Amino acid sequence: MTRNSPDDATRKGTPDARAIEGLLAYATARPRWGSSALNTVSEAIARSRILAEERPGEHTELLARCLLTAARLLLKRRRAAEALPPAQEAVELTRATGGAPLVVSLHCLAAVLEGLHRYSEAAAALAEAERITRPPDE
Repeated sequence: MTRNSPDDATRKGTPDARAIEGLLAYATARPRWGSSALNTVSEAIARSRILAEERPGEHTELLARCLLTAARLLLKRRRAAEALPPAQEAVELTRATGGAPLVVSLHCLAAVLEGLHRYSEAAAALAEAERITRPPDE
């Protein structure tokens, strides 16, 4: 389904999580459209926060994806300082479940830290991600 506007995702009757996914798809498909993409991601974050509060186990990962999308969009706009809080929050949210979502969050955080010229912290984030993906020694 082609997203023509963020309203396509938020039509009456669209389930909340699906509407948020639609907002993220719209924002990532049009990342160069001025502030429109960031406004759309901000709406997705606000909506996913509500869902994550209502049903944390079910929607925390969705909130983390929204935060990562915001961090990536801000980083593409060379606004690394603004990208840091959402990237850090995404890491904290995914730390509880671990696995691939945490690895993705750590990689995003490392990219933001590199954008801020905080290379040792970026290396630490990447090292943590590597420890997660490396199979345990037997």
